[in-house]
Amino acid sequence: MLSRHALFRPLLIAALWCGVAPSHAGRPADNAPPKPAEASESAASGQLFAKADTPQLNSPPVAGPTPTQNVVINLINRLVDRGILPKEDAVELVRQAEADAVHAREQAEMTAGAVTQVAAMAQAAAQAAADASAAPAGGDAVRVTYIPEIVKAQMRDQIRQEVLAEARAENWAAPRTLPEWTTRVRVFGDVRLRGESIHFPGGNDNTGSFPNFNAINTGAPFDTSGTIFSPQLNVDQDRQRLRLRARMGVDVDLRENFSAGIRIATGETNTPVSTNQSLGLANQAQGGNFSKYAVWLDRGFLKYELGGQPGRNLAILAGRFENPFFSPTRMVWEDGLGFDGGALQGIYKVTDWFTPFINGGAFPVFNTDLNFSSIRPAKFPSTDKWLYGGQFGTDLKPRRDLTFRAAGAYYYFDDVAGRLSDPFTPLTAQDQGNTDDTRPAFAQKGNTYMALRNIVPNALNNFGTTNQFQYFGLATPFHELVLNGKLDYTGFEPVRVSLYGEYAKNLAFDAAAVNRKAVNNRGPNGPDGLPGSFAGGNTGWTAGITVGNGTLQKRWDWEFGANYRYLESDAIVDGFNDSDFGLGGTNVKGYTLFGTVALSPAVSLRVLWMSANEVAGPPFKEDTLEIDIGGKF
Repeated sequence: MLSRHALFRPLLIAALWCGVAPSHAGRPADNAPPKPAEASESAASGQLFAKADTPQLNSPPVAGPTPTQNVVINLINRLVDRGILPKEDAVELVRQAEADAVHAREQAEMTAGAVTQVAAMAQAAAQAAADASAAPAGGDAVRVTYIPEIVKAQMRDQIRQEVLAEARAENWAAPRTLPEWTTRVRVFGDVRLRGESIHFPGGNDNTGSFPNFNAINTGAPFDTSGTIFSPQLNVDQDRQRLRLRARMGVDVDLRENFSAGIRIATGETNTPVSTNQSLGLANQAQGGNFSKYAVWLDRGFLKYELGGQPGRNLAILAGRFENPFFSPTRMVWEDGLGFDGGALQGIYKVTDWFTPFINGGAFPVFNTDLNFSSIRPAKFPSTDKWLYGGQFGTDLKPRRDLTFRAAGAYYYFDDVAGRLSDPFTPLTAQDQGNTDDTRPAFAQKGNTYMALRNIVPNALNNFGTTNQFQYFGLATPFHELVLNGKLDYTGFEPVRVSLYGEYAKNLAFDAAAVNRKAVNNRGPNGPDGLPGSFAGGNTGWTAGITVGNGTLQKRWDWEFGANYRYLESDAIVDGFNDSDFGLGGTNVKGYTLFGTVALSPAVSLRVLWMSANEVAGPPFKEDTLEIDIGGKF
């Protein structure tokens, strides 16, 4: 059943919109005598129609409605005359139809992606209306036996508009609208190509004075009784190489203050301090001859935050994440180092010029393999190495153009020092000592080492002259006190001047104890041929300046800088700091010069020169030139 408004309103809309009226609407019903045209009254009268028996033939000519409006009015008059449509309903129909016609013109452009679906729905609705027209009339309804095609089309259009409005509101029929979850995901990454040239000035000791302890400790134990050299570091042959770094990550907002992050990266090994891949290097069954390179899981963490404001926030992290400690240089921590474990970061802005912060956490450094020793039915106790760190600092802003951040930290490395094993006699390189796992799982160079195995001389090893299979561990514990700071001055905007520095001291260092067991970092041999005294130390510092635009946000933004460092052998653990200066590690001193220019908001070119010398031990000098071009997204 269709009400009068439901039947006639689409008809009037179609007529007003399209400029034509249905052909049968403008002529009288069959066998009915023609009636005089009924004129529209003025708008001021408040009425639309004159009485049917009051012709207006002698009225003066006035500006009348358009032809289309005349046709519509005639149609309505016929319906009123026949008693089908009350006069007051007719007035309301015309007003509504005119408004709907204007709206229909404005909505003529439809969303292309929903046209097919909506047209089908409109066709079904039109058919339903046609079926309903055949139902018996009753109440306030009239029976219509015919609905013109133009009315059906208009009904379809109206339904389509309503469905599209709902689709846009609910994001289910707009092909260019992304799902809601994509607004909570941020994809980022970077690609960097480096040209690297390594130079060794003359005078370096190449007689076997630089054992590669990392190669020994990550491979088979070295037989110190043999006549061949242990694995050695390169100290005299220049090298040039191209290196690639590619990283890609995702940060996800998990709602309710939770977030997560994942990042993958290149790397010729799983070293913790570098994601560089030397192009063409055949290493660990990858690379060389255009073969593919490995990709590693570099980050994977969950994060919970309270506050969420830059100056007031508390964050808890778990997994593998960025360095949670403030560190303005690479002397203590390499800037790409990932921390495993759990961390807490808190910051609270007290005033505009005073904002203290704290950082802390517990991080597993090493855990013994479940089946160690692998060749014994009775297993050795586990060696669990941990790093516990805490840092307190503050941001100070005494002036609008001056900011200063300073912090003090204490890093306690638990059980990282080497331990002498129980006495035993290894007969082959596969035999294991109960303290073998106290050796570092990864190291660069510079720290002082001790022999780990207490090998008993007997007839099986020719009383100590054969089968001296040995591993090496750190000769000192590490409890590091680190103080650092950074001063930024922006009074020369857009140029920023930054001064920074860092100081480190190993509070657990005992020079006398180290001297008794050190196998490296000693002075020249004495007249008796015995090794010289231990010459290493436990202190390091660095200071530098950077001048430029600070953040490279547009083309030709620039910055340049210089720094100097002095880092003794056992001030810090050498496995986690700068991997470039002096080819990585500790026991180095020297300077760095660098300059960077932006080629676009996302691409920059950097040139860096480093010159390093050995602090203690045999002569060693090394210079490195790096030219980087990198892009980020």
